[in-house]
Amino acid sequence: MNHYNDTTDHWDLEIKPKASLFNLNLKEVWSYRDLMFLFVRRDFVAQYKQTILGPLWHIIQPILTTIMFLLVFGKIANIPTDGIEPILFYMSGITIWNYFATCLTATSNTFVANAHIFGKVFFPRLVLPLSIVISNMVKFAIQMGILLLAMIWFAVFKGVPIVFGWQWLLIPVLMLLMAGIGLGTGIIISSLTTKYRDFTILISFAVQLLMYATPVAYPLSYLQNKSFAPLIQWNPLSAVVEGFRYALFHTGSFEIASLAYSAGFMIVVLLFGIVYFNRVERSFMDTV
Repeated sequence: MNHYNDTTDHWDLEIKPKASLFNLNLKEVWSYRDLMFLFVRRDFVAQYKQTILGPLWHIIQPILTTIMFLLVFGKIANIPTDGIEPILFYMSGITIWNYFATCLTATSNTFVANAHIFGKVFFPRLVLPLSIVISNMVKFAIQMGILLLAMIWFAVFKGVPIVFGWQWLLIPVLMLLMAGIGLGTGIIISSLTTKYRDFTILISFAVQLLMYATPVAYPLSYLQNKSFAPLIQWNPLSAVVEGFRYALFHTGSFEIASLAYSAGFMIVVLLFGIVYFNRVERSFMDTV
């Protein structure tokens, strides 16, 4: 007489295809948070390995860009700055813009740059672009510190007041909006580059054009009565940059409705980006 023992195998990890396109499986991403922070450390260390100045580039770059904006837009074009000290005006715009630009350009190369890793080991692919967004927060914090030091210097030596209020609470919200829009747009472009490599070439040029379509070097109020003003106002990044200046200096063309529009755009582009990213990751090794 044969006896059959029914035993059930228990696995630590089960790899299976996603049942639905809209199954984002963010819980799985959270379970790999330790790996995510390892990638954060890798991104920050590798970026400045074999460089002379290292993280000091985070300080030099916004200072040089501020000087260029001051000469071109302030002295030559004579564009007003909404009553804000010109150096602080340009530096604030550059600080919040740089965070978006670096998130977008770095995440847009996720699949192509990390194909050698994806082909060898399994982990949620979304971990990598998320780690890029987090590591760039360090750069943002450094440049924000430089901006605060500049505000203190102008307060002490030029009498420019620093006004603290509830508006400062908007800063982390605005940073998250920039992160979400940069991440969502970046992973969409990353998914497209698996088949169309032209996007890799165009992305740097497109980011430069987008900066001039965003009130980084000029205030939104300067565009009043301009025929192209509606295009700039419909740019979801415009409200974020204007909101950042409003949080710091309590002046500018900031409106809650515009910020709500930016938040809605961020949610849409982020959800669409994650869904598309998850779809492409199933077969991208065949095309990369």
